[in-house]
Amino acid sequence: MTHTAFNELKNVREEDYFHRREQEFIERLRRRMALEAECRELAETLGINDLELLRTLQEMGYTRATVRLLYLVPLVQVAWAEGGVSRSERELILKAARLRGIEPGSAAYERLTEWLDERPSEEFFERTLRLISTMLQALPPEEREADRRDLVAYCTRVAEVSGGLVGFVGLSSRVCREERELLERIAAELERDGSATLQLVKA
Repeated sequence: MTHTAFNELKNVREEDYFHRREQEFIERLRRRMALEAECRELAETLGINDLELLRTLQEMGYTRATVRLLYLVPLVQVAWAEGGVSRSERELILKAARLRGIEPGSAAYERLTEWLDERPSEEFFERTLRLISTMLQALPPEEREADRRDLVAYCTRVAEVSGGLVGFVGLSSRVCREERELLERIAAELERDGSATLQLVKA
């Protein structure tokens, strides 16, 4: 190979290298801008401006299209407590989703049905519950207590349709031990002081 040909080949390889690096930089920038735009959309949807909380939601896979499922996750967790989701539990949770404006065919509805078909990880359930607890702490006391009470009531109702539960206090003996313990854990987590909860979510 002549010296001239060698230099030409060297230049081509350098151009190719720098072109790849430029494309990688552009792709990283594009992803960063997309994440920032999604973060702003999450903030608008939830009405919160806690950047750390919003980024944690993103890390867990929540988007503007699916973040409305957040308060339904504990219901899904209760439904899976006995190892499988019954037809009545599924119907109740999908009805709750529609009441929250989550319609069949939407990305959120499809994600919810995936959770009902295949159990999410325990880590996902626990981190989501801690996120909910953190978000509740940001609300005025009366609104926080109302949301907490409503969420526990919905979880209790899911246990009720599969086990004949008549009320959260004094659980029916027909409710399995796993459901009973899970309901107690959910209620306790939602009452937790939110000052350190987000750190638990990120751990």
